[in-house]
Amino acid sequence: MEKEINGIKLEICANSIYSAEQAQAAGASRVELCQNLENGGTTPSYGQIKTTRDLLHIGVHVLIRPRAGDFLYNKQEFEEMKADIKMCKELKCDGVVIGILDEAGHVDMPRMKELVNLAKPMTVVFHRAFDRCADPYQALEDIISLGCDRILTSGQKNTAEEGRLLLQELVELAGGRIEIMPGSGVHAQNVKDILNFTQAKSIHASAKTSIASEMLYHNDKLKGMDEDVIFSDRKKVEELIEQIKSL
Repeated sequence: MEKEINGIKLEICANSIYSAEQAQAAGASRVELCQNLENGGTTPSYGQIKTTRDLLHIGVHVLIRPRAGDFLYNKQEFEEMKADIKMCKELKCDGVVIGILDEAGHVDMPRMKELVNLAKPMTVVFHRAFDRCADPYQALEDIISLGCDRILTSGQKNTAEEGRLLLQELVELAGGRIEIMPGSGVHAQNVKDILNFTQAKSIHASAKTSIASEMLYHNDKLKGMDEDVIFSDRKKVEELIEQIKSL
C-alpha cells in the first residue's frame, strides 16, 4: 500500500533492511531497495529482498542494476537482470527499477521491451539512466511507449534542484502518461521548492546518514577502507514528511 502525503508519494532509497524499516516507521510511501548506495546502487541480495518484503507493508521496488558504471550491458549482464526480475516477481515485490542504454545514449528499446514484458504486472520504473540519455525528450517518449510507469530523474543535472527546469518540462510533456519522479540531492530544506516548481506528485530521497563504526579494533595499516555505516535516517524521513505536509 502506497499512501500519499498531502497528495505526494515519498520514496526512500533504502540500502538495507534496516534502512527500509526506518523509512516505513517514519511514514514513507514506498522504498527503492538497493545495495552499494555509495556507488550509485546495485541489485540487493536475495536475502535482503526477501526479508524486506516479509517485513514491510509499504511498497517495495527493487533496483535491477548488476554493477556500477555505465548502463551499456553485455549479454551476461542482461541475462542476470532477467533472472533478478523473475526473482522479484516470485518474492511478490511491487516493482522493479531498471534502465538500459545503447552506445549512442538512447534507450535500448528491444532489450528494455523484453525486461518490461518480463516484469509486468509489477510496476516498472526507468531509473537515472535517463540522465545519461542524449535526448531527454525522445527518451521520454520511448519510455512511455515501452509501458513504463515512472521515470526517476534529476533533470540531467547532478541534483534535482539543479535540474528543476527540465523536470518541470518533463512533467508537463508527460501530461499524466507517465509519472516523473525527481531524485538526487533531495532533503528537507529543498523538497518543497522542488515539488512546487516541478509540480511532480512523487519525490525520491535517500535521507541517509553516516555513523562511525562500533568496532573497538581498527587496523591502522589499512588505508582507504572506510568502516563507517550508511543508512536511511528515520528522523530525516520524518523531516521530509513534515515539509511535504506543509505544502
